[in-house]
Amino acid sequence: MTAPAAATRSARERHTSVYAALSQQVRDAGLLRRRYAYYWTLIVATLVAFAGVWVGVVLLGDSWWQLGLAAVLAVVSTQLGFLGHDTAHRQVFASHRWNAWTSRVLSGLFAGLSYGWWTGKHNKHHNAPNQEGKDPDIAPGTLAFTPAIAAERTGLAAWLTARQGWAFFPLLTLEGLALHVASVQTLLQQKTIPHRRTELTFIAIRLSTYVAVLFVILPPGKAAAFVGVQLAVFGVLLGGSFAPNHKGMPLVPASMKVDFLRRQVLMSRNIRGGPVTDYMMGGLNYQIEHHLFPSMPRPNLKLAQPMVREHCRTHGVAYTETSLVRSYGIVVRYLNRVGLAERDPFTCPLVQRYRA
Repeated sequence: MTAPAAATRSARERHTSVYAALSQQVRDAGLLRRRYAYYWTLIVATLVAFAGVWVGVVLLGDSWWQLGLAAVLAVVSTQLGFLGHDTAHRQVFASHRWNAWTSRVLSGLFAGLSYGWWTGKHNKHHNAPNQEGKDPDIAPGTLAFTPAIAAERTGLAAWLTARQGWAFFPLLTLEGLALHVASVQTLLQQKTIPHRRTELTFIAIRLSTYVAVLFVILPPGKAAAFVGVQLAVFGVLLGGSFAPNHKGMPLVPASMKVDFLRRQVLMSRNIRGGPVTDYMMGGLNYQIEHHLFPSMPRPNLKLAQPMVREHCRTHGVAYTETSLVRSYGIVVRYLNRVGLAERDPFTCPLVQRYRA
């Protein structure tokens, strides 16, 4: 074996052992064990809240106060989406089958989202967060998340992209609708997704029944306003929970190799807060811990945080945490800088060293 190859292998083994030590510490602390009581309580409470909203809609009748219930329904739907996320990551049950079907039911029948679409997309993101050409969350779309994508745009598209950061929050109001559309489109187009027809049936029942009930109970204008408010708040809550976690963190070139711990920690950002933040963000505010241990139950993420932070400090790995408001400011500035086609925004020393 040549000296460079031996050095590369030695570095890889050293980096692997760094994560293995942390993983063993977390496992020894029992933080990967299932939290059945927590999740059963949360699932039942959320479904009761979902039913309660619809009872309220029926009892309230023809009133503009229905828009308040629309906002509450958006909060509940977001929580159902988070529960679908947790079960898709196998955080809830020991059985893969139980997790998968619970996610299909909660996501499809109650939130109107596809488990098959979400799992495929989200797994790619976890495997390569913020890596160009691999992470679908930074792929070309309405917003340009990388300078290379922004540089390709011309004319009106380039003008809009240069100011895209200011459009971030208005666009989030459309994210709920976009998620429903992406779920249905993917299920219709990708016929290899397991239980595709079942998922389509779940989503069709959820969306059609939802609209039908509203238009039976409310005049067309109020029914349309209810749908608009619910979708807008749903999009802001769900999209606003995911965006602060990686946007504005280092971008990874498609060909670059980074060890697992650094790949997950350096490209992720935690959001400080208390119980309200934990609930409203579905535990995703502990994004670093979630990426390092995707199957860890949500309530254990905050318990693992001190171990992970100290481990990163010991091994010289930058651990990023900030407030929710500050994170949104970072996202807006980042998007505007990318829109101006600036090269390498928010690039960390590790990425600079690898690129050099």
